[in-house]
Amino acid sequence: MFKVVSFVFLLVYTTPSIEWPTHLLCKTDRLEVNYRSCDPLQDLAFSIDTCSSVVPETINIRIATILRYSIRKLSVEVTLGMNGASVPFYSKELCEEDHPEFLYCGKKKGELIYYEGPVSLGFHELPLGDLGVKVELLNQDHHTIICANFTVKSH
Repeated sequence: MFKVVSFVFLLVYTTPSIEWPTHLLCKTDRLEVNYRSCDPLQDLAFSIDTCSSVVPETINIRIATILRYSIRKLSVEVTLGMNGASVPFYSKELCEEDHPEFLYCGKKKGELIYYEGPVSLGFHELPLGDLGVKVELLNQDHHTIICANFTVKSH
């Protein structure tokens, strides 16, 4: 009997989930922002300092995850989605092999990466309605380091 119960627990706790939970990032009368990891194997921790429908030039964020792949080079790609259409919005190299810009550049598989600091948003007004934002960080081999889908509801 113990073997059967152990086997059932093993299956339940080792079977990968279809989706990670949706995390509430920010909510006011006019704005709601949620995020969900789009990496099928790993969730992430993310928070922001302010929650306002008035968009500042920069916001302070905190983000953390455990690396499944090492980082020699790292790029970020941001895609916006609205009314069923997706458009590339922003792309930038964050880490280059010969020119590491951030402390997490050069981190190895299994290490914790944590960033706390300002991020420029690149826009000053939120459109009314629902906006999808996909943020993906990829290493030199195009392995996903972090992937998050944000849903922004502006009323």
